Amino acid sequence: MISLIDELNACDGWNTALANQHDLLARLDAWLLDEEKEAQILPERGLRLRALHQTPLTSVKVVITGQDPYPGVERSVPHAMGLSFSVPRGIKPPRSLVNIYKELAADCGLVPPSHGDLSAWASRGVLMLNSTLTLRQGEAASHAKKGWEAFTQAVLKQVNNQPQPVVFLAWGRHSHKLIETIDEQRHCVIRTSHPSPLGATKAGNGFEAFLGSRCFSRANDFLASKGRQGIDWCGL
Repeated sequence: MISLIDELNACDGWNTALANQHDLLARLDAWLLDEEKEAQILPERGLRLRALHQTPLTSVKVVITGQDPYPGVERSVPHAMGLSFSVPRGIKPPRSLVNIYKELAADCGLVPPSHGDLSAWASRGVLMLNSTLTLRQGEAASHAKKGWEAFTQAVLKQVNNQPQPVVFLAWGRHSHKLIETIDEQRHCVIRTSHPSPLGATKAGNGFEAFLGSRCFSRANDFLASKGRQGIDWCGL
């Protein structure tokens, strides 16, 4: 059985930076063991810290924050794969991801792929992090306020403390709250509405509508202004 500490120990840079989170992860693991006796927990063990595993701490250029994993399962394949907004190949892209592709097409010329796997972004420096990293199958937000949020904040604190400037794409009010402590004197925060069909076109106080925001090219413009290479958003 792969524990959360085992997963963290395999995450380049994060294993040292987050060593003080071992007690919290051990408590979460003990609680998840009980949860696993009663329900299918998503994503499966070995994928729960995938965002950290695929994007080493010193490689982070962009952070995309989500709320919690997808709760669905299709043909025995869980939608949750450990990366916010991403689903495995063979799974129809969810509606929020369809809008993400729509904005990428308008902003960067993306030809929308037939799949929803965003793993390529992770390897290029995009940390795709949910605030809660597990849930019960079919039950959205079922693991909210169980301890994951403290771990997520510890992750974001480490990114905030990095000497290299980073872009935070905060989509929706939940993400706006999640990144409140980010140092905007050094880093770039782009706040928009959530890309879901209910919010993608709606601006609000202090944020713009997701569709039409050009957040992807703006992220690359900021990185270039700081001497960092931008993200190849279209190579999926």
